[in-house]
Amino acid sequence: MRILVAEDDFASRKFMMKFLSKYGDCDVTVDGMEAVDAFELALDEGEPYDLVCLDIMMPVLDGYQALRAIRGAEKDRRIPEEDSAVIIMTTALSEGENVNKAFDLGCVAYAGKPIDEVKFESVLRKLDML
Repeated sequence: MRILVAEDDFASRKFMMKFLSKYGDCDVTVDGMEAVDAFELALDEGEPYDLVCLDIMMPVLDGYQALRAIRGAEKDRRIPEEDSAVIIMTTALSEGENVNKAFDLGCVAYAGKPIDEVKFESVLRKLDML
Protein backbone atom coordinates (compact mmCIF):
# COMPACT_ATOMS: atom_id res chain seq x y z
CA MET A 1 0.00 0.00 0.00
CA ARG A 2 1.24 3.49 -0.84
CA ILE A 3 0.53 6.05 1.86
CA LEU A 4 0.79 9.85 1.85
CA VAL A 5 0.76 11.74 5.13
CA ALA A 6 0.27 15.52 5.13
CA GLU A 7 1.06 16.92 8.57
CA ASP A 8 2.77 20.17 9.55
CA ASP A 9 3.44 19.23 13.18
CA PHE A 10 6.75 17.38 13.58
CA ALA A 11 5.63 15.12 16.44
CA SER A 12 2.42 14.16 14.62
CA ARG A 13 4.36 13.50 11.39
CA LYS A 14 6.80 11.27 13.23
CA PHE A 15 3.97 9.36 14.95
CA MET A 16 2.00 8.86 11.72
CA MET A 17 5.09 7.66 9.84
CA LYS A 18 6.01 5.16 12.53
CA PHE A 19 2.42 3.96 12.91
CA LEU A 20 1.57 3.65 9.20
CA SER A 21 4.91 2.41 7.86
CA LYS A 22 4.05 -1.10 9.03
CA TYR A 23 1.22 -1.11 6.47
CA GLY A 24 3.08 0.20 3.45
CA ASP A 25 5.44 2.72 1.94
CA CYS A 26 4.91 6.17 3.46
CA ASP A 27 5.70 9.57 2.06
CA VAL A 28 5.32 12.68 4.19
CA THR A 29 4.61 16.29 3.31
CA VAL A 30 4.52 19.30 5.62
CA ASP A 31 1.72 21.33 4.05
CA GLY A 32 -1.31 20.95 1.83
CA MET A 33 0.39 22.20 -1.34
CA GLU A 34 3.19 19.66 -1.00
CA ALA A 35 0.54 16.96 -0.48
CA VAL A 36 -1.31 17.93 -3.66
CA ASP A 37 1.95 18.09 -5.63
CA ALA A 38 3.06 14.66 -4.33
CA PHE A 39 -0.38 13.19 -5.07
CA GLU A 40 -0.43 14.53 -8.64
CA LEU A 41 3.14 13.37 -9.27
CA ALA A 42 2.24 9.87 -8.09
CA LEU A 43 -0.75 9.84 -10.47
CA ASP A 44 1.43 11.05 -13.35
CA GLU A 45 4.00 8.33 -12.62
CA GLY A 46 1.32 5.63 -12.55
CA GLU A 47 1.96 4.87 -8.88
CA PRO A 48 -1.01 6.48 -7.10
CA TYR A 49 -1.44 6.60 -3.36
CA ASP A 50 -3.90 4.17 -1.85
CA LEU A 51 -4.27 6.06 1.42
CA VAL A 52 -3.92 9.77 2.13
CA CYS A 53 -3.99 11.14 5.67
CA LEU A 54 -4.59 14.89 5.72
CA ASP A 55 -4.33 17.16 8.70
CA ILE A 56 -6.86 19.98 8.47
CA MET A 57 -4.86 22.83 9.96
CA MET A 58 -1.81 23.17 7.70
CA PRO A 59 -0.03 26.11 6.09
CA VAL A 60 -0.17 27.06 2.39
CA LEU A 61 -3.25 24.90 1.69
CA ASP A 62 -5.29 23.60 4.58
CA GLY A 63 -6.59 20.03 4.61
CA TYR A 64 -9.93 21.00 3.11
CA GLN A 65 -8.26 22.77 0.19
CA ALA A 66 -5.87 19.86 -0.30
CA LEU A 67 -8.76 17.39 -0.22
CA ARG A 68 -10.66 19.40 -2.82
CA ALA A 69 -7.56 19.61 -5.05
CA ILE A 70 -6.80 15.87 -4.73
CA ARG A 71 -10.37 14.89 -5.64
CA GLY A 72 -10.18 17.38 -8.51
CA ALA A 73 -6.95 15.81 -9.77
CA GLU A 74 -8.58 12.38 -9.76
CA LYS A 75 -11.59 13.73 -11.62
CA ASP A 76 -9.39 15.51 -14.20
CA ARG A 77 -7.57 12.24 -14.86
CA ARG A 78 -10.85 10.32 -15.01
CA ILE A 79 -9.92 8.03 -12.13
CA PRO A 80 -12.96 5.81 -11.45
CA GLU A 81 -14.46 6.34 -7.99
CA GLU A 82 -13.68 2.76 -6.99
CA ASP A 83 -9.99 3.41 -7.77
CA SER A 84 -9.77 6.77 -6.00
CA ALA A 85 -7.58 7.19 -2.94
CA VAL A 86 -8.94 6.57 0.52
CA ILE A 87 -8.62 9.91 2.30
CA ILE A 88 -8.74 10.15 6.07
CA MET A 89 -8.76 13.54 7.73
CA THR A 90 -6.64 13.64 10.89
CA THR A 91 -7.28 16.58 13.17
CA ALA A 92 -8.03 17.90 16.60
CA LEU A 93 -11.06 19.71 15.15
CA SER A 94 -13.93 17.42 16.03
CA GLU A 95 -16.90 19.80 15.83
CA GLY A 96 -19.75 18.54 13.64
CA GLU A 97 -19.30 21.38 11.15
CA ASN A 98 -15.69 20.36 10.46
CA VAL A 99 -16.57 16.69 10.17
CA ASN A 100 -19.46 17.36 7.79
CA LYS A 101 -17.37 19.67 5.61
CA ALA A 102 -14.65 17.02 5.26
CA PHE A 103 -17.14 14.33 4.22
CA ASP A 104 -18.85 16.73 1.80
CA LEU A 105 -15.49 17.31 0.12
CA GLY A 106 -14.79 13.60 -0.29
CA CYS A 107 -13.00 12.14 2.69
CA VAL A 108 -14.04 8.63 3.72
CA ALA A 109 -13.08 8.78 7.40
CA TYR A 110 -12.27 11.31 10.08
CA ALA A 111 -9.78 10.58 12.88
CA GLY A 112 -9.49 12.86 15.88
CA LYS A 113 -6.16 13.61 17.50
CA PRO A 114 -4.53 12.20 19.40
CA ILE A 115 -4.84 9.25 17.05
CA ASP A 116 -6.14 6.10 18.68
CA GLU A 117 -4.18 3.34 16.93
CA VAL A 118 -6.75 0.62 17.63
CA LYS A 119 -9.63 2.71 16.26
CA PHE A 120 -7.56 3.82 13.26
CA GLU A 121 -6.67 0.22 12.43
CA SER A 122 -10.33 -0.72 12.79
CA VAL A 123 -11.26 1.96 10.25
CA LEU A 124 -8.58 0.69 7.86
CA ARG A 125 -9.98 -2.84 8.17
CA LYS A 126 -13.53 -1.61 7.50
CA LEU A 127 -12.23 0.14 4.39
CA ASP A 128 -10.47 -3.08 3.27
CA MET A 129 -7.07 -1.40 3.55
CA LEU A 130 -5.60 -4.12 5.79
